[in-house]
Amino acid sequence: QVQLVESGGGLVQAGGSLELSCVASGSSFSTYAVAWFRQAPGKEREFVATISRMGGSPPYADSVKGRFTIAKDYAERIVYLRMNSLKPEDTAVYYCAARPQFSSQNSRDYDYWGQGTQVTVSV
Repeated sequence: QVQLVESGGGLVQAGGSLELSCVASGSSFSTYAVAWFRQAPGKEREFVATISRMGGSPPYADSVKGRFTIAKDYAERIVYLRMNSLKPEDTAVYYCAARPQFSSQNSRDYDYWGQGTQVTVSV
């Protein structure tokens, strides 16, 4: 079992930056793939970024490539999502998710989810 808790969301102006954190508890976290997804009101949940020591899917969605960076601190059991050059269309609830071994861009492949953190980007 893995428990995930996100933090770091908030309100930021367009062009600004935020860093989200996902703290994990439970066993074998070092072998898990972790991903960030987001869901805007009235829209489906979409893939943002993923990371895994074991490999798997490409790490970033096209919409965030070059602006967002995902990193994993294995010792501290934290996964970060650094978001730069934020745009109003990045506004959403951001979720951290985990699954054993290989990363994936498909939300249905993930077994564990956090509660989400709201990111709002104003014009």
